[in-house]
Amino acid sequence: MAVYRSDADLAFLKHCNNDDLDLLVSILTIDPKDNQSRYSEELTSCEMYKKHYPNHNKYWECIAAELQTYGANTLVTKLFRGGKGVPYREILIDVCEKKKVNFNKNAPIENIEMNLLLKMLEQALNEMTTEQLNQLSKEMEMDLMNPTPELILMSIQSAINLSGFAAYIFASRTLAMVLNQIGMKAPFIVYTSMSTFMSFLAGPIGWGITATWLASDFASPAFRVTVPACVIIAYMRQKHLNKETINQHQK
Repeated sequence: MAVYRSDADLAFLKHCNNDDLDLLVSILTIDPKDNQSRYSEELTSCEMYKKHYPNHNKYWECIAAELQTYGANTLVTKLFRGGKGVPYREILIDVCEKKKVNFNKNAPIENIEMNLLLKMLEQALNEMTTEQLNQLSKEMEMDLMNPTPELILMSIQSAINLSGFAAYIFASRTLAMVLNQIGMKAPFIVYTSMSTFMSFLAGPIGWGITATWLASDFASPAFRVTVPACVIIAYMRQKHLNKETINQHQK
């Protein structure tokens, strides 16, 4: 049985609502390809899970422990770590390195997560035609004479850096794209928070790009879990960090 390793980067999960935690529980325990239980999952055997499901925040440490084991060698975890996996930061860094994300290993965890999401955006922009880039620039009211992927990426990154709410919107829509691609449904609030730009990426262009970006991950059982799990946690963290601003926008 997985044992939770104290992890400052996952401690915020205890403050998350059950709808968001349900996404994490689902990706950890169910393979969306066939809706069957994952062969290696142990979460559903946890006594706290059996007692409190679907009140997920009552057993958030069990959820975190399950994720930590996906980033570790199973045999090493059981024989030498007392059932403990690896810290979330190590899992996230592993995903970023696999996806060739430009990031600083010592940066705050939310910065590394955002770099991962921006890498997805970068690939999306690089696969757009000149006409699509011009359309996107116009819809987002960017003052760009000759919009290029680099200029648009810089503009969006600047908006994210200046506004926590913009970072939340970006994370929520990226999550929706990823979940759609792997056959999972996003919470309704994700769709209601959609911006013009993310609506643009939500169409066939965005889905195709996400499919390309994720395709190589599905060859590895561990990455089939850790890649979407990192995107889910990135969204949950932005929602947690910016909850006051989000509440103001929803009034």
